[in-house]
Amino acid sequence: MADCITKAIQVHCCAQRPSFDQHKNLLLSSFQPLMGEVLKFPMKIQVSRAMIKKTSMDLLDVFTNSMFKFIDHPSLPSQSNFAPIEELGESVCVDDIQGRIPNDFPEGVYVRNGPNPLFGGFKSTNSIFGKSSHIWVEGEGMLHALYLKKDSNGKWNVSYNNKHVETDTFKMEKQRNKPSFLPAIEGDSPAILSAYFLNLMRFGTVNKLISNTSVFEHSGKFYAAAENHLPQEIDIQTLNTLGTWDVDDSWNRPFTAHPKKAPGSGELVMMGVNAMKPFFEIGIIEADGSKLVHKSDLKFERCSLSHDIGVTMRYNVILDFPLTIDIKRLVNGGPLIKYDREGYARIGVMPRYGDADSVRWFEVESCCVFHIINTYEDGDEVIVHAFRANNSIIPGPDLGLNKFEWFSSRFKCLESQQSDTAFSSDESFFSRAYEWRLNMENGEVKERYLSGTTRSMDFPMINENYLGLENKYGYAQTVDLDASSISGMAKYGGLVKLHLKDRSSSLMDEKQDYVEMEYHKFPENTFCSGTVFVPKPDGLEEDDGWVISFVHDEHLNRSRVILVDAHKFTGEPVAIINLPCRVPYGFHGAFMPIIS
Repeated sequence: MADCITKAIQVHCCAQRPSFDQHKNLLLSSFQPLMGEVLKFPMKIQVSRAMIKKTSMDLLDVFTNSMFKFIDHPSLPSQSNFAPIEELGESVCVDDIQGRIPNDFPEGVYVRNGPNPLFGGFKSTNSIFGKSSHIWVEGEGMLHALYLKKDSNGKWNVSYNNKHVETDTFKMEKQRNKPSFLPAIEGDSPAILSAYFLNLMRFGTVNKLISNTSVFEHSGKFYAAAENHLPQEIDIQTLNTLGTWDVDDSWNRPFTAHPKKAPGSGELVMMGVNAMKPFFEIGIIEADGSKLVHKSDLKFERCSLSHDIGVTMRYNVILDFPLTIDIKRLVNGGPLIKYDREGYARIGVMPRYGDADSVRWFEVESCCVFHIINTYEDGDEVIVHAFRANNSIIPGPDLGLNKFEWFSSRFKCLESQQSDTAFSSDESFFSRAYEWRLNMENGEVKERYLSGTTRSMDFPMINENYLGLENKYGYAQTVDLDASSISGMAKYGGLVKLHLKDRSSSLMDEKQDYVEMEYHKFPENTFCSGTVFVPKPDGLEEDDGWVISFVHDEHLNRSRVILVDAHKFTGEPVAIINLPCRVPYGFHGAFMPIIS
């Protein structure tokens, strides 16, 4: 243990070039409290292997507890609905419904994932090694589920439940009943490296396995996912965690939160990004979920934080943008995660079962992309629709800067730049719909914005029946810039429907070749998360269906689920379902039709 901690200190101090005495004093002082505790243990000549292991773990805990102090992140009143809640413990009937759930709405479960940190919220730590901190995308996953079923008379029965995703690390820390995992993403380099080592030695992993980002279905089974670990299988009726899905022991690396079902075959296309080589591997899972049928290292030269993947009838679409994870950068005193706006950006198109040599790479303008709307083939071209920003909202400000002021100032900046003539900030994470047309014959790239600068938008959704196929409509959540600047965190105050085949009728938008858009604005101080498009069973048109979303009224501190008719998108919700408890803002949702 001493040797590893010494090395962790050495790698950071090389950059700062401390004197030998400074180095020695830092090391000795870090072990003084530990040695005092060691002397309290009675010495025995004969000890079992189990006792040695337990004593070693006790020593590591003593050292960690003496060296690292956990501190709660400060929270503003405007951030109150980002705070975690307790589990309900069981499903609760819901009968407070305004309007009417349509008769032809499908029976099923609307479920959303999102962070719900243990022990009151996000933490930082202070130690002699410096400071490390959670970032806003961390926190244990919690599922929020709304069950919609009809009785024998056709009457809707609605119930709600919530439950943590119980990963292995969740159970470890829950058993200890106190914060134990050291934050290991943002902070001083030696503090993060020390956290890596101590987390690994005590828990077997450098970071928590959070599974807080998305929910997906494959072959009749349901999974919660985040891209730092393998998916967790979920009993969708009880929300109990059934265990880790490693695809019959054939996938042993991170697994994207956004796998895609290939049109036609039903195979699940996914990828795993890792901080060490191989940086990016793609995998394809059999339609019945039984086995991994293809796996390939795409031989990336950097670890791009690629959050999404696309599919078409014949191809997989790969994003390689300059938001990177770099262990060497961290060891040299820099941030673990960094967006380099001068770095290269490219989109790869590869045959479904291709390898690194078969990827056709297209260089594109440098930018940041997290979410794809859809990808499909049009003649010789592969079309990519996504949301694009000039900068990344992850991980946040450089070490030492005030997080609230950093985020808040950028949302204020966005408010002042809501015109095409003024909008040019490279610092902006204002997100706009965008199109790349990649010609597979001549290698040409055409790219353009599909939306203007009146609204920032993200968290896209489509009618999933058109995934990988040419589609007319996309949907997304729109950012309330004023509320976001006050809270210093993104709040989504409405929804947008993009008519991807129709040019805008607005004179200003028409000049820019933007697409037609419709907006659904929420009441003041009401914000959403986890929005999903639910197609109408036996619908004839692509937009036959509803948009369903978790919303929270901050005036009344009341959470609801709303249903919006996609054909009457700007109108009032057809149903508002008042929930029995607060639902914190989260990430992605899904609607799972349940066939009795």
